[in-house]
Amino acid sequence: VDRIEREITEAVRLAYYEVWFATRAITIIEETRELVDDLTQVAEARYKSGGTQQDVLRAQLEADRLDDQLVGLRKQKEQAQADLAALLQQPVSLVPETLDDIGLTDVHKQLDELLGLAEQCSPELRALAWEIQRDRDKQRLAYLQKYPDFNLGLNYSIIDDDTNVISPVANGHDNISFVVGVTLPIWREKINAGIREAAHRTSSSAQRLEAERDVIQGKLRRLMAQADALVEQEGIYEDRIIPRTEDTLKLSIADYRGKRTDFFTLIETYRELLMFETQLARIEATLAGTIAQIERTVGCPYGG
Repeated sequence: VDRIEREITEAVRLAYYEVWFATRAITIIEETRELVDDLTQVAEARYKSGGTQQDVLRAQLEADRLDDQLVGLRKQKEQAQADLAALLQQPVSLVPETLDDIGLTDVHKQLDELLGLAEQCSPELRALAWEIQRDRDKQRLAYLQKYPDFNLGLNYSIIDDDTNVISPVANGHDNISFVVGVTLPIWREKINAGIREAAHRTSSSAQRLEAERDVIQGKLRRLMAQADALVEQEGIYEDRIIPRTEDTLKLSIADYRGKRTDFFTLIETYRELLMFETQLARIEATLAGTIAQIERTVGCPYGG
């Protein structure tokens, strides 16, 4: 039950992050659409002062291209919302939305704590540990078959006066009898075979536990490496790539106003900024999904 619950939780979170990414990408496109409108005005102003109309047409084409991307992203968001609503068993009239913050805070601390919980929280490991305990109990029971079984009993029989007593020694009084018995373990081969079978089951369960532990540790190592790389990429995009691209775009706009660069260079810089911001959103959604996979593998949610 715990394992299935973790699988459902992971599926819900992954669907939620897809809705979040589509929502974030739509916001980026809409903000970029305002930037393109400003670039269009700049191109029109330069055209009136002796520039080329081709720049205006390119700016208008970029606006149309963004409108086309919005259509695709809105469709992607609706599909992700449908998947999320199906997992949550929500009615069709209710459309799930996401928060602006995806919740990526103290990721390194979060990953360290999750890694430490794997041994005590994994449903698979706990199930195998219970199997080992069960097999050990069976093994102890098999060893007990080597010893004799003693039976002690007490019987009490009520004799009715109206009952026809056939025995000539019966006197009509109630009977009390004692039973003493012993079962000798003479079938030694059968008993030893049962002991060996029980020991083999215990050993097999222990080996399966070690194998499952190795599988979980290997999966966690892969997911942790992926999470670490995503955290590093997130920092690079937030602290270096996107701020530098924004500065480059501002300089390109100023150079274009001063007729020191062409519109093609300006558009290329703007496209790079749009691509980097969208990639950052995808990195954040993928990182959140990776943490969800780690939590499912561990078996405990962060902070729980």
